[in-house]
Amino acid sequence: MGAVLVLSVVTLVAVAVLLVRDETAGDPTFVLLAVVELVLLVQLVLGVVRLAATDRDVPGVLFVSYLVGVALVLPIGAFWSLAERSRAGTAVLAAAAFTVIALEVRLWGIWVDAGA
Repeated sequence: MGAVLVLSVVTLVAVAVLLVRDETAGDPTFVLLAVVELVLLVQLVLGVVRLAATDRDVPGVLFVSYLVGVALVLPIGAFWSLAERSRAGTAVLAAAAFTVIALEVRLWGIWVDAGA
């Protein structure tokens, strides 16, 4: 989860710089999004495996739905940004990166609360 948060914050900052400069997202931004998405997919698989192996009282459906949801946010934002090649499209990427951060914090809360 820490890697996802760090990469998401880096992505948010990079996209914020584009917004301030009034530029659209280019190839380097989408490569960064692809790296974050790859880490999110690894997190999805590892999260399901850890959920199956844990004795914690984790609400499984909720946890897995957050894992799947967070993995879908960036591709949706990227496609939207590619369809809207303007400042608004770049703002969508910023919103997607922020959403990933928020969902990651919530995932952590679900996992930690189940262990308490």
